[in-house]
Amino acid sequence: MNSAARSLDGERATSAAPVPRRPRFGLLPRILVAIVLGILLGLVMPEAVARVFTTFNGLFSGFLGFLIPLIIVGLVTPAIGELGSGAGKMLAATAGIAYLSTVLCGMFALGLSLLLLPKMLSGESIGSLENPEDSAIAAYFEVEVPPVFDVMTALILSFCLGIGLTLVKRGALQESFEQLRTIIVRIIEAIIIPLLPIYIFGMFLGLTMNGQIWTVIGTFLAVILLVFAMTVVVLLGQYGVAGWAMGRNPFKMLWTMLPAYMTALGTSSSAATIPVTTECAKRNGIPDAIADFVVPLCATIHLAGSTLKITTFAVAIMIVTGMPLNVGALVGFVFMLGVVMIAAPGVPGGAIMAAAGVLASILGFGEAAVGLMIAAYIAIDSFGTATNVTGDGAIAAVMTKLSKGRVSGDLEVAGETQLQGV
Repeated sequence: MNSAARSLDGERATSAAPVPRRPRFGLLPRILVAIVLGILLGLVMPEAVARVFTTFNGLFSGFLGFLIPLIIVGLVTPAIGELGSGAGKMLAATAGIAYLSTVLCGMFALGLSLLLLPKMLSGESIGSLENPEDSAIAAYFEVEVPPVFDVMTALILSFCLGIGLTLVKRGALQESFEQLRTIIVRIIEAIIIPLLPIYIFGMFLGLTMNGQIWTVIGTFLAVILLVFAMTVVVLLGQYGVAGWAMGRNPFKMLWTMLPAYMTALGTSSSAATIPVTTECAKRNGIPDAIADFVVPLCATIHLAGSTLKITTFAVAIMIVTGMPLNVGALVGFVFMLGVVMIAAPGVPGGAIMAAAGVLASILGFGEAAVGLMIAAYIAIDSFGTATNVTGDGAIAAVMTKLSKGRVSGDLEVAGETQLQGV
């Protein structure tokens, strides 16, 4: 009896012991593994097996095309509507500066890309970038999933509804769009992001079997180096303005933000870096009230580094695929991308998923080009995130200048009187 009791107690103790959590295999490593396996297996995989992945890619891209207009409506509409609530002028000014910073970074990337990339990629050309399902590696079957409405309709509808929400009292409609945003984010987190590695694998598998992969890899390496150099220039420019606003040495301010940069580099998450970014901003002399308000807000709406990456890779893909470089369309793309980035969800790959519709509607990107954009974006996602969060500290410095020293307490209470004339 005592032996049985001891045995039972031992089982209970074992069941009560905490189960060690498995180390999480992040999205970036999964994407990198998918790319490598796609290239290696593309050299030896039988066509009959490759067609399975081509079929999956056709189904996935069809679902993604269906979802993109809903992503735009579900994210952009409540984001615009929320500009009418909160801390009033402080909220509007911060959102305006974040948008301006994002667009300026996009225009800088566009100008430098148009100047340098045609020379850097002059010997690289893969003609029309083919979808595997449109080539010899045909899908076993196809399912047409037409979207409810097209991307441009979704954008205009989002603007109209979002602006309308700022003009009426908060109620059920605003809450409904916030719930729609929650649903869209959950779909991205639970379906789109987990399946992305398989989609990327199928994309690179098809590119390898079609003989296009080596040009794509060479293009990516050259553009990655250019993107990294541009992020350094952007941060120096942002902290030049921040140093002027605070009357401090911009290089020392940038050095103080280094822990935030390194944390974002390791986590690839603006949200996870908020506590570190806030603390670094305060060390730069940002008042607590401004740092506690601006940094969490900008972690969601300020994606200058992401815009820089997307713009540069978009121009590169247009060059190597022989698409015409319409400067007017590219400028419009950057301005629209700035709006989409404000509403992008804070999940890995969320920015490029939100931008997919603008790439297709304004620049005419096909499914294969969008797939390559997703792969390129996520491959260097951590550098873009690090640029985003480091720039948040610069925006906090500018907001400190605009507040004219009147911020000292709870920003939520005093926000309406802190930015007179802004």
